[in-house]
Amino acid sequence: MSSLIAVRKKIESTNSTRKITQAMQLVAANKMKLFERRALSARGYAWDLLKGLHMTKSAMKTLSYAEIREEGKRVFVLLTSDKGLCGSLNHRLIGGLFKSETWKSTPSEDRILITIGKKSFEAARRNKIRVAENFDGISETVTPLEALKIVSSIVAYWDNRQARDITLVASHYVNPFVTHVTERTYLPFSEDMVNTYLDREESEDIVSEGYSGTIVEPQEERVASLLAHQLVETLFVHAFYELKASEYSSRMVAMKSATEAADDILKRLTQEYNKTRQAVITRELAELSAAGEAMKEQAYA
Repeated sequence: MSSLIAVRKKIESTNSTRKITQAMQLVAANKMKLFERRALSARGYAWDLLKGLHMTKSAMKTLSYAEIREEGKRVFVLLTSDKGLCGSLNHRLIGGLFKSETWKSTPSEDRILITIGKKSFEAARRNKIRVAENFDGISETVTPLEALKIVSSIVAYWDNRQARDITLVASHYVNPFVTHVTERTYLPFSEDMVNTYLDREESEDIVSEGYSGTIVEPQEERVASLLAHQLVETLFVHAFYELKASEYSSRMVAMKSATEAADDILKRLTQEYNKTRQAVITRELAELSAAGEAMKEQAYA
């Protein structure tokens, strides 16, 4: 009987866990769609900015963001989530930076590491790597203005001429089941950087169209500078949204796997419970039968 009680408790516990993982799967799927829409919206805005920059193509070469620098440190930005239970996403992002050739080939005194998300900060602390700035990640209700505060702190290293380039290691959301880890150099700004970030075929169409004869007011250089600044900020914000979409898609898949594993355990435990119960019933019947036979023998005696 004690064995039956133990198995029954395991079934109840596993069933409770299954309900939790299933609920987390549904919540993650809903939030993933929300941030997927936001990421697509940010990408569309980035395309509009890129088209505007092509109106001032002659002024793009004079941008401060396009300056090729030989002096300064390399700024690395590692973007991870604050929470776990999202599969191997954070592990892959952390490995994407610390195992990259760019990171390894840069002397430690020439690195500036900025972490966004608790998991990236904890990983840097475990590896005894100095973190110049740490941000508490991105909240569920993050707005573009809140995200721009983080972006402004990062871009300040370039504006203050402390950095010769800024590299972001983040996730690239493809679909709910495919997420890639990417290492992108955001500054110095170049058209090739945008082409690798966005869809190359679409960018080639924009370049081929051209904008000859466009009149820009008040000054072409001023407009190009503002557009480039907004584009860099938008690409960072887009990366934030992609991270959240990747986080929730990974959590959805992880919770789906956990729910399926719980189903398998429940099936096995149910079979074990039924076998144990059948054995108990068989034993009790045998004992009753033996007791009846004994009583008959005593009656005849």
